[in-house]
Parts: sequence; structure tokens; C-alpha cells
Amino acid sequence: MTTNAHLTFAAFLLSGVALPAVAQLAPQPAPVSDPASADDSSQNTVIVTGTRSPKAIDKVAGAVTVITPAEVQRSLTITEDATAVLARTVPGYSESNQTMNTLGETMRGRTALYMFDGIPQSTPLRDGSRNATFTDMSTIQRIEVIGGASAAEGIGAAGGLINYISKRATEEGTHIGLTGRFGSQYRDDSAIWKIGGTIAHKSGDFDVFAAASYVDRGITYDARGRRIGLSASSSLADTKQVDFFLKVGHDFAGGTQRLEATASYFKLTAKGDYHYVAGSRALGIPDTAEPGPPRDPVTGQLLFAPDFNRFQQYALNYSNSDLVGGSLVVTGYFAKQEMRFPGDNSVDKQDPLISSGVIFDQSEILSKKYGLRTSYTRPDFLTKGLELRFGVDLVHDQTRQYLALTNRVWVPPMNYTSVGPYAQLSYDLGPVTLSGGWRHEAGTVKVDDYTTTYYRNRVFVKGGKLKYTNDLLNAGIVGRLGGGFSAFATYGEGFTLPNVGIPLRNVNVPGKTVEGLLDLKAVVFKNKEVGVNWRGRMGSVGVSYYQSKSDLGSSLSIDPITRDYVLNRRPIKIYGIDFSAEFRPIDSLRLNALFSHVLGKTSAANNVTEPLDVTLGMLNIAPDKANGQISWQYAPEGSVSLGVTSFFNRNINIGRGALEEHTKGYTLFDLTTNYRFKQVGTVSIGVENLFNKFYFLSSSQIDIYQNYFAGRGRTVTVTLHRDF
Repeated sequence: MTTNAHLTFAAFLLSGVALPAVAQLAPQPAPVSDPASADDSSQNTVIVTGTRSPKAIDKVAGAVTVITPAEVQRSLTITEDATAVLARTVPGYSESNQTMNTLGETMRGRTALYMFDGIPQSTPLRDGSRNATFTDMSTIQRIEVIGGASAAEGIGAAGGLINYISKRATEEGTHIGLTGRFGSQYRDDSAIWKIGGTIAHKSGDFDVFAAASYVDRGITYDARGRRIGLSASSSLADTKQVDFFLKVGHDFAGGTQRLEATASYFKLTAKGDYHYVAGSRALGIPDTAEPGPPRDPVTGQLLFAPDFNRFQQYALNYSNSDLVGGSLVVTGYFAKQEMRFPGDNSVDKQDPLISSGVIFDQSEILSKKYGLRTSYTRPDFLTKGLELRFGVDLVHDQTRQYLALTNRVWVPPMNYTSVGPYAQLSYDLGPVTLSGGWRHEAGTVKVDDYTTTYYRNRVFVKGGKLKYTNDLLNAGIVGRLGGGFSAFATYGEGFTLPNVGIPLRNVNVPGKTVEGLLDLKAVVFKNKEVGVNWRGRMGSVGVSYYQSKSDLGSSLSIDPITRDYVLNRRPIKIYGIDFSAEFRPIDSLRLNALFSHVLGKTSAANNVTEPLDVTLGMLNIAPDKANGQISWQYAPEGSVSLGVTSFFNRNINIGRGALEEHTKGYTLFDLTTNYRFKQVGTVSIGVENLFNKFYFLSSSQIDIYQNYFAGRGRTVTVTLHRDF
């Protein structure tokens, strides 16, 4: 699609004639799918919990997107890709990489904090870009997204919070759901199939929800019938996946108190039926995959074991809605995250003291988190309309990265301990809601003495403690102007640590200490945003403008020799516009749209504050995008939806050598349809890349390492779901 065509498409979406999608102060709309699971975003007041306590969305100062159960289900009908639903429904979220790797997948040009029931899945100390694949999407009830830098959950939410909220049993009796799914690209070994089941039981004050699933994925093909290469950071193709989830709850004290326990186990493992084969950027031939695992050409021995993601999470939650006139929520949790990467024989993994031959090795990031989250909310504190919320968060996170096959230290264990007290006030003054708050972050990262790898000259690095103390503020105002119109302005500060593991493993000169590495200083973000919204009987429209800046930012570039990532510490300023809308001319028809524009600027070198004349590229900020969708429930039992996603052309840093970057946009269509048959269940058909367009992912149009991938060609998936 040409630039003019992209602009025409964007103008069509923004015209508001018939394509509005809910923006900041309303939930992101979902298509009308199975009537039993259709969302109710158009009815009553929408409540979100991403602010720690339930709150009406029109009283939240800021950009909030609620991805409803119906939209989650629609995305599952098309693909099992966990971030694809974000790319389709959240204005500021970038292109999905169609792999387990989320490098370059950002929220408003910065990394987002992924959470599962409020528990962090991200590993900021050593972000391996693998944190978005941690559960089967069939366990998810809805997704709440809060845009902009935030310190509400501690470290990591540079671009926003993405909280995946799991299902629970809410209806009396026992309900069983069975799901079978089969998809194909009509080529050899391109099939994906899934079987899953849920049991929901509620008897008075006791409830239990359990889910299990198994997914088997074949290899994927582009629109020209060529196998798509396997990512050096792990793929979804050629994998098998198991997921178990359990939630047990008990209400007591007349329903004012609740005790709830959850357990989750997820593992996605490469099958190893294919190996990566390089293509040619010069000839326009994408990287591909060939049958057979990588083997030693002489001995025939397997060179490494399968890569995987294995996430485990256990939590105990206590809530009391009638405690001294307020409500208390306390959550204790343990989370273990293991991310094994594919093997390779790159220069930074060689060591003649281990082997005189070529060494193939695999790195693994291992993170263990223990935490306690508390929140007490007191409405009408001192005066009517004034709400006080306060609490403290405690967390201990140990993250390390090692070369698993030779048991070598790559990134030493980093022990992060944090105490984060906070307080928040919200005051309803007629049609105006004022809010403001403070969070104090007192954290310590402890790293023991360690020695770098042979490639980094076996340098001894003296360990030490890095202490981080920050007071982070936020303030906001929401005005309900009448006639469905509202406006907001907000200021928020976020806090994170840089990708500490990269500079630790890259030390290659003697005499360095952990405490002496400038790269390890904390990153503080300051976010300003204003927005206007309209919400009425026939739909909603909203637009917001934001600025985000950090005096000592954190961005990535590529080492020209190892093709590995280099951490840059430079000032960063980001500007952006989010637009989303929904229009419902009749009850059975919905038209949705969104558009996002993000621009980031930084300096040309580390330790230089001016000028900010370098435009941030694909490793940090994706090209502009627009999405549209039309959904029609043509009968009580059936519906159909057509969606379109467009990424724009972008040419930046022209004439600046290695900084110059060109990406070509593309437009894709998808189609879903559902019909509920009596005595059979609901049959859903999803078609991804409806017109089988050949394209390169934007993230593949820049030269990193083994990343010259075309996007997936047409994929047809059929799903049968039956409730008992």
C-alpha cells in the first residue's frame, strides 16, 4: 500500500462517519460473537480494577482500554498469539512479532508491564522479550490496559500496565466447557490443533474454576508458500503447549470477606522438527526453516535441547469489603519464570578452555519472585466524595541468565528487594474528579562478584549493591461536561531499572565494579496527557495527546559484530496521539476504529543531553497504525466480523548512516464468524490474512540477527465450543 493510500485509509478511520471505537474513558469494544459471551460494554457503568480498587472508568484520569471477553474470544478464533489481541485493540500497542519474542513490541514507545491477575510477569532486570507468553488465553476473562508511565505496580511500567485477568466461577451449579480447534495453511505440517476444557462450580459461598489445555503447532508459511524461519529468540511455530489453571474461592462473613487461592502452570516447548536457514536481504529472500533439528554434520548428534517458556504462579488473596468503613485487599504470591533460548554457535559463546571445537550453547533466563501486595480503600474519608487508598508492596526478585549446556555464568544473579508504600486520594466534586498520589520506591539490587565469559576477556567484576530511592507523584483531573462529553488531564511518573543484565554481561575491561557502572542507574519517566471523550447511546469517540520523557532513558541498538543488543543510556522524549471510537447505529451492528501515532527522539551518543535529533526506530518505536472492524449479529445464534489492520510507511534519520531506517507499511484483513447450533455447540471460523498478502513484518525490515521474516500467509481456523 502506498503512502497516499495509507493516509486515505487513516482519514477514512478518523472521519467518524461510521467508525468510532471507544477511547480512553470507555472500554475498547468487542465484536458481537457468541450471544452467551457478548460483552456488555454499552450498558451500565464500566468498572476497572487496574487501579487496585474497583473504579468507574469515567472517574479514571488517563487512557484506559478494557478488552472484553468477546474480543478475547474473537482473537482466539483467529490466532493463539497472546499479543495479537493487544495489537488489534490497543491504540498505543505496536505490531505483534508473531513469535514468542516481543522485542520491538512496545506500548507508546516504551516497554509495558505484563501482569497476570496483578502479579508481574515482566523481568525488568533482564528483559529477554519473552514475558508476554505465560498462560493460555482461554483462561483470560478480560484484559485491562492503562496507558502511560506508571509507578502503581512498582518497577517496569514504562509505557503502561497490561493486566490479564483470569476467569472465575460466578453462576450457581456446575458448568463444563469443552473446546476443540483446528487450523491450517493447507501446506505440509502447517496444522495447529488444540483441545481444552474448563470446569466452573459454585455452591453458595464456595466456587472453583479449573482449566486445562494442550496446543500443538506446526510450521508456518508466508503468502508465497515458503516456510517462515524460526526466531533466534523462540517461535510459536513448531511448538507444543500445556496449561493448567486452578482458582478456588470462599466467601464468608455475609459475603463481605473472601479468601481465594490460584495456581497456574504453563509450558511452551519447541518440538525441534525444523531448523533455521538464512535467506538473503540483498535478493529479497526471507529466512526460512528446513525439516530436521540442528545436528553436528560429522557425528549427527543433536547440538542442543529444545527452547521453552515455563511459567508457574501461586497466589493467595484475602479481601474484606467492610473493614472500618473501607475495603482491604492483601495478596501474597510466588512466581517462577524460566525462558530457555534456542542454541547457536555465536562468537560470544566460544571458549577454548572448554572445547577446541565449535561450542553450541543455549542461554536461559531464570526469575523467581516473592511478593506481598496490599491495598486499603476508604470512601468518604473525612468528607463525602473523598476517597483514600493506601498500602505497601513488598517484592524480592532474583533474576539470572546462564549458558545452560555448559553451566556458565552469563548474567550473574541479581537480587532485587523493594519496599513500596503509596497513598492515593480521589475527590468527586460534582461533575469533576480530582486525583493525586505518591509512591516511594526503596529498592536494592545486590550482585555478587563474578567473572565474564571468554569472549568478554574473562574479566573479574567486583559485586556490590545498587540502591534506588525515588518518590513518584501523579495527579489528574476528569471533568464530565454533559451530553456524554468528558475531558481529562493527567501527570504521572514511572520508575524502572534498565535492562541490567546486558551491561553486566558485556563488561570486557578489568577494574570494573557493579556500583561503578553508569548504565545501571535507574530510569524515571514523566508522562503528561490530555484527552477528550464522548460517550453516548450510539457509541463513543475519544482522542488523547501525550508526552513522555526521561532524562536518562534506556534504549537498544545492535552490536555490529555479535548482532547482540547494546543498552544505550540517553535522554528520550516521546510524543503520541491515540484515537479510538465505536459506533452502534443499531443493536446488531458495531463499527470500531483506532489510530495511533508515536514519535520518539534521543541524542546521538551516551552521556550527551543535547540535541535530541535522532528519531527512535523499530527496536523502540513501531510505525503508525490504524485498525478498523465491523461486526454484525445477523441472528440471535450467529455473527460475523471483518477487521483491517494497517501499518504505515516510515523513513527516518535520512542521510545519517547506520541510524537511517526505512520500513514499508502493509494492510491485512481478517474475518471471523460464529454460529451456535442446538445440541452441538458454537462453531467459529477465523481467517487470518484473509487475502493472503505477502509482506515483511516491520520488525524484520531492519537488520538484527536472524530476523528477516515474512509475515504469516492466510490461515483458516475452525473452533467448536460446547457448554454442558
